Amino acid sequence: MGINWYLINADNQVLGRLATRVATLLMGKERLDFSPNVNCGDHVVVVNAARIRVTGNKAQDKKYRRHSGYLGGLKEISYEKLLAKKPEKVIEFAVRGMLPQNRLSRQVFKNLKVYAGTEHPHAAQNPVEIKL
Repeated sequence: MGINWYLINADNQVLGRLATRVATLLMGKERLDFSPNVNCGDHVVVVNAARIRVTGNKAQDKKYRRHSGYLGGLKEISYEKLLAKKPEKVIEFAVRGMLPQNRLSRQVFKNLKVYAGTEHPHAAQNPVEIKL
């Protein structure tokens, strides 16, 4: 079985539900030749990342944090600011958190391509569009 390419339109989709579907495709859990210790997943292209939505008060309350390792090195950005600045990162953070934390997931994560608009340079791979 060969590697497949999937195209997912994130327009008006809920972030968590989209991220679980993408993570499942990246890991290859729906394939017949699935093996947890082999990168047998497919490539996923997500378009319209800027039009993703969240439920409840998450748009105002959700924060993304990182720490430099130094004293006072905690950096924090809200969901709204990150969506306005880099909408691709919102989906990438959600999908990365749903993959297993190991070396294989770092390889699998490279098969994810996220774009803020509808244009993407992967038309030559003839990705199959998935309706969510």
